[in-house]
Amino acid sequence: MRVANIVGIMRTREAALPREIWVLVAASFVIALGFGLVAPALPQFARSFDVGVTAASVVISAFAAMRLIFAPFSGRLVQKLGERPIYITGLLIVAVSTGACAFAETYWQLLVFRALGGIGSTMFTVSALGLLVRIAPPDARGRVSGLYATSFLLGNIFGPLVGGALTGLGLRAPFLIYAVALLIAAAVVGVQLRSSHLAQPAKGEELRVMGLREALGSPVYRAALGSNFANGWVVFGVRVAMVPLFVVEALEQGEAFAGVALTAFAVGNALVLIRSGRWSDRYGRRPFVLAGLLVCGVSTIVMGLTESVALFLVTSLVAGMGSGLSNPSQQAAVADVVGSKARGGPVLATFQMTADIGTVIGPIVAGLLAQHLSFSAAFAATGMIMLIAAIPWFFAGRSRDAAPAADDVRNDGAVSGDGGVSNDGGVSNDGGVSNDGGVSNDGGVSNDTGSRAQDR
Repeated sequence: MRVANIVGIMRTREAALPREIWVLVAASFVIALGFGLVAPALPQFARSFDVGVTAASVVISAFAAMRLIFAPFSGRLVQKLGERPIYITGLLIVAVSTGACAFAETYWQLLVFRALGGIGSTMFTVSALGLLVRIAPPDARGRVSGLYATSFLLGNIFGPLVGGALTGLGLRAPFLIYAVALLIAAAVVGVQLRSSHLAQPAKGEELRVMGLREALGSPVYRAALGSNFANGWVVFGVRVAMVPLFVVEALEQGEAFAGVALTAFAVGNALVLIRSGRWSDRYGRRPFVLAGLLVCGVSTIVMGLTESVALFLVTSLVAGMGSGLSNPSQQAAVADVVGSKARGGPVLATFQMTADIGTVIGPIVAGLLAQHLSFSAAFAATGMIMLIAAIPWFFAGRSRDAAPAADDVRNDGAVSGDGGVSNDGGVSNDGGVSNDGGVSNDGGVSNDTGSRAQDR
């Protein structure tokens, strides 16, 4: 009976979320599913053009490099044209470029097509960020971050499994399927958000502008930049670039098993993602970011020392759990710094860009270490990046920097403590909700919620 009551409460809370959030969650799942199809095949597909490990890793980095370079311009496009059209356009660009990868005849064609996909990727990432900033209830950001991240990871759980199996059809097939998945996501977002009031560009709103210099005055924001850099390096860069190669070349497993190894990480992530987000709303962001960075860093180092397939899968699972502990909390911490009554485009873009920088540098450095030293050295250096990123969080403290900004507190009580919009996948969430955003006060949360948040 108690379990049934808990499930009922969770459904009540979920039902209170704006419809637009669930549209973005569904699209995130479809995007992640397609990305998971490509991830096991991409390094091996690059290697099929008779290039080395480093060159294969550069294909991963090229995508992130274009995301990084194009991010500021994407922000200006969103500001001028609105989130929805830029989101859809970004998805279409990635769909076309991914489909083109399937027809690449040379390594350089593959590199160019994959790099062009990074432009579209940053367009829909920044657009989704803008939507989440405006829609999200402010005092449940951790739980919301976990929800959005879980949708992305569910796609990553099933995607690599299917993608690994599809390698039997050839290394080009996953790219075509991913292109179709992105077209589906673009159609879903285009239809469902076409007449949405919340999804329209904000006009005439009197929002305080938060500059990057102001945000850098927060030790929490500075710590989040470092941990997001490490997250990009380890989770989005080295994991995708090195794990498939390590499985095939060091553990001497088939290409299909690379998908299983990536899925183990995603499963560990999903096991703790939503819970850690909820816990961070209750107990604060810092403890879970610290724990996650330490767990992920140590397990990544151990991963490179394994000679057993079973132990490698266990360490991948544990590393995923560490990532799941830290990511919702660090993303919610950035949203806390900005607050829902400020427009912090440069602040949020910089946070996103740090992960992209890590994603660009990580695979290249790890590839060089693997090629000239060993896979163990590559994984050891990668794990150390995570451990170093934990240091600023030790000094970030438990001050109000780690709690929702003061301007998030609603005098009219329009937002409850258990609503929320989640964030994943590499999308940070400012959690802003306008006073007429249509978010109801469900679940009977008392006024003590705000006080607890300020004490974190």
